[in-house]
Amino acid sequence: MKNYFLWRNRVPITGAVLLLVSAHFLWSGVLPDQRAARPRSLVMEALAPFQIAAARLADGGSGIFHDYFDLVGVQRENTRLRAELAREETQRARLAELEAENLRLSDMLELKQALALRSAAANVIGADATGLARTLVIEGGSDQGFAAGMAVLSTDGVVGKIIAVGPGSSRVLLINDHNSALDAFDQRSRVRGIVAGLVDEGMVMKYVDRSEDVKSGDTIVTSGLDGIFPRGLLVGEVTSVVREGPGLFLTVNVAPAADFRRLEQVLIVTQRMPQPPPEPKG
Repeated sequence: MKNYFLWRNRVPITGAVLLLVSAHFLWSGVLPDQRAARPRSLVMEALAPFQIAAARLADGGSGIFHDYFDLVGVQRENTRLRAELAREETQRARLAELEAENLRLSDMLELKQALALRSAAANVIGADATGLARTLVIEGGSDQGFAAGMAVLSTDGVVGKIIAVGPGSSRVLLINDHNSALDAFDQRSRVRGIVAGLVDEGMVMKYVDRSEDVKSGDTIVTSGLDGIFPRGLLVGEVTSVVREGPGLFLTVNVAPAADFRRLEQVLIVTQRMPQPPPEPKG
């Protein structure tokens, strides 16, 4: 009968016993010198490495998380600084270009005042693309009063003359083209000749007698006798004089004063030069 009672109430009895044992462990666990504290210590020691690893992993994850956002912030700041630096460089380049343009315009104004002739400035917008002729294209044409035959100058010297005109642009034949010719003279010795371009490259002053006094380094200027270029404008410098060989004339090589490849602005003399009266008929 007793065994039947225990078997019938085995679950409540077992639960009560376990509760008593648990209460005993809890009570005895607060005393560090009791044997009941040993199981808890053993469990804590066994779990300590895992707890340390978990804590380090959590700290590492937190550090990576913060480092990621720090790197994102630094990248955004670098992007902003690069954009600001690019704007500063662009602004500096624009200011330098404006300063250079102001200097060119100032020099052009001085040239215009020195000429004492009606003239107009124009931008160079193109060059000959075929290579068959040495020409430039300038901004401005018949709408601005430009016409064929007008002289084209730069602050360095003579450039050429207009040969074709459109409503908004004009074509200029350079003085180093083989189809060009202008009347000029040696500023030192006053020897006259015709300056023309060569087919290959360079310029020569033609029709200079072999007995004339022309030397390397002499300055060649316009004579004003061709009715196109005003007198006294710089054409170039004599680079060499060849006296050998047959013929009546010297070979006088001339380097142009203007650098045609670097021209950005030119001055067009819009005032026609006075033409000489026609020769009397015999």
